[in-house]
Amino acid sequence: MSVRFEISSADMEVFEANATTPPKTTSHSEVVPEIRVESAQQKQDGQRAVSEETTVSSESSEGNPYRSLRDIEKAAAADGDHRETNLALFEDEMHRRPKISTLLSSLARYDPAPASNTDEGPKKNKATKMGTLMGVYLPTIQNILGVILFLRMTWIVGMAGVLQAFFIVVICCTCTLLTAISMSAIATNGVVPAGGAYFMISRSLGPEFGGAVGLLFYLGTTFAGAMYILGAVELLVTYVAPGMRFTDGLFNNMRVYGTVILILLALIVFIGVKYVNYFATVCLAAVLISIFAIYIGIFVVGHGQQSEKYCVYDGVAVKYDDVIAARNDSAIAAAALHQNGSHYPNETVPPTYSFCNEAELGLYILHNNPEDHYHDYVDSSGKFLPGYENKTKSRRSVPGLGNTDFSANSKSRYLRKGQAFQDDDKAPIEPLVIADITSSFAILLAIFFPSVTGIMAGSNRSGDLEDAQKSIPRGTIGAIITTTTIYLTCVLFFGATVDGPMLRDKFGESIGGKLVVGELAWPSRWVIYIGAFLSTIGAGLQSLTGAPRLLQAIARDNLIPILGVFAKGNARGEPTTALFLTVFIAEVGVLIASLDLVAPIITMFFLMCYGFVNLACTVQSLLKTPNWRPRFRYYHWVLSLIGVCLCVVLMFVSSWYYALAAIIIAIIVYKYIEYRGAEKEWGDGLRGLALQAARYSLLRLEEGPPHTKNWRPQMLILAKLDEEYKPVNPRMLSFSHQLKAGKGLTIGAFVLESEAVNCFGE
Repeated sequence: MSVRFEISSADMEVFEANATTPPKTTSHSEVVPEIRVESAQQKQDGQRAVSEETTVSSESSEGNPYRSLRDIEKAAAADGDHRETNLALFEDEMHRRPKISTLLSSLARYDPAPASNTDEGPKKNKATKMGTLMGVYLPTIQNILGVILFLRMTWIVGMAGVLQAFFIVVICCTCTLLTAISMSAIATNGVVPAGGAYFMISRSLGPEFGGAVGLLFYLGTTFAGAMYILGAVELLVTYVAPGMRFTDGLFNNMRVYGTVILILLALIVFIGVKYVNYFATVCLAAVLISIFAIYIGIFVVGHGQQSEKYCVYDGVAVKYDDVIAARNDSAIAAAALHQNGSHYPNETVPPTYSFCNEAELGLYILHNNPEDHYHDYVDSSGKFLPGYENKTKSRRSVPGLGNTDFSANSKSRYLRKGQAFQDDDKAPIEPLVIADITSSFAILLAIFFPSVTGIMAGSNRSGDLEDAQKSIPRGTIGAIITTTTIYLTCVLFFGATVDGPMLRDKFGESIGGKLVVGELAWPSRWVIYIGAFLSTIGAGLQSLTGAPRLLQAIARDNLIPILGVFAKGNARGEPTTALFLTVFIAEVGVLIASLDLVAPIITMFFLMCYGFVNLACTVQSLLKTPNWRPRFRYYHWVLSLIGVCLCVVLMFVSSWYYALAAIIIAIIVYKYIEYRGAEKEWGDGLRGLALQAARYSLLRLEEGPPHTKNWRPQMLILAKLDEEYKPVNPRMLSFSHQLKAGKGLTIGAFVLESEAVNCFGE
């Protein structure tokens, strides 16, 4: 006997309406799909019956489920339904069957892009799709290269040394490369819908993990926007226009100007996303020009173009303001006259920084050093006593290739906050450049890691790509290799061209408040200033544009009910409400007022996101899920497992307390979604893991009879049901529960007395 299901279009509409609501008990009076049972003798009349039904349904609005695929697509196009089939494997079968599989998959898919509320009717032409270069490669490069390269790279090389800085870049880029390989496996596994990393994690590890990690990814993107804004303010008030400072300290200036820039960027995003896209091209061009200017300057500066001089005392750079103060100190200048035998009046010394009077500055430092006794080094005439050496030297800030002590720059020189020398016995001297924060390998790793993030740009644009399965792997991995090459070569060239004490001068205090990497640029430092400022502004706009849409996608999935208010958009579909929350959280990051303190927070969020992307691929591969068939030739589950371990190690190495805080937030969100009851069923890997474990355990039970110590009671209850399908004697279940004392297994058997046609829904 064969069974054939007939589901009308009206029943399918009821199914669509109820697909997003919790299941409920269906009464006998409700409409249920009809089941027709045919015997073997009736098969001969099957073709005639089907043709009669097709003739009747063609005249009615109900529609026949046995229409051809071409007729279904024509009808869908006439109704404005533009769902894509994407089921080439079942193309032959779909010519005879309705597109139920496509309909079911569309219920579990979402579109994080803003949906327009205007009724424009069916679209006549699709938007132009982008290829690998414009759709993935260049946007990913723009998201990766940014503020850390221009503001902190030289300082990281100076503190960690060339060798350890090289290792920091390698380990961070390896982490993102392994994550990109896992992303490529997901991209080549099938159709890549919009949603980016959130879609990958939630549909692979379930709604609980998806909501938790998606929320952390949103927070990381939001704080990244705050970091870019702080970088823009630091460039503005420290290097471009120092006169804009209204206080001596940097923190209050960062807070005030950062808030102003944040509001301006939020207004641009609120007005329209198209302006953000227009500005992105300009920012990318500025970044590339700045990098080319650095590479040209590496071979030009020191060989034909001389850099400025600066003063060094015992291997530590001296602040420019104190050099000028030493020249203007008449007593020290008089002593320097005896020391040098020169005869120029101090008033005629120009207030320019063209050279460093070594004796004059050395005596000034000794005079201001509370730990050293000035008269123990010089005599009454101001000359150095025999056996004492003047430790003040004049050097070029960028000697150039071949003129720098590369071996000295290869060694690490970590300092604690307030230190000027590595030797703890030497007290810090006020005229010297003093460390503003404590530095170590872990801290520098946490500060640098945000500069390698941004690899999700391709997956976030998957809906706009012509061939996402080809473009995402090639574009993402190509961008990572390109940026890794840039970072590694910059580490080597910075160590080979810039003087060591100058590398450790984070804010360029020894050269009059100039950006260190700007001294390396050709033809002018302003190329770096403009390029870095536009880069930070563009990256901030991208973060403020992407973060609200990510929050809107999470809210539309209804995983966290308290975020439901952020699922709505304005008349154009823009996530206005989510933008307000994003600006508020970004303001918290701006109020921290330190790029070095915000960067480790971003590191934690992105490492957790990358770790779960790798974990999703590992779980799917180990479970051998039937629908997990990636076609990326370089993927192997071992690489994803290494990526998971590397992300976890980097989290705790960079900052164990930030790592614990991120994990606690993820656990709280996970438990909240679990407590509220996740109604989404996406066929995730964790449920597959539970099924696999249950299957394995049941098969193990078949190996032999259980031991008496392992015996558990197993109850079989035969019960009747009333009209509402509830047990007539519910106390039987309670009695069974008491007998087995909460252990063992209870199996309930219920008989429905009715015809199969009437009880199909139940």
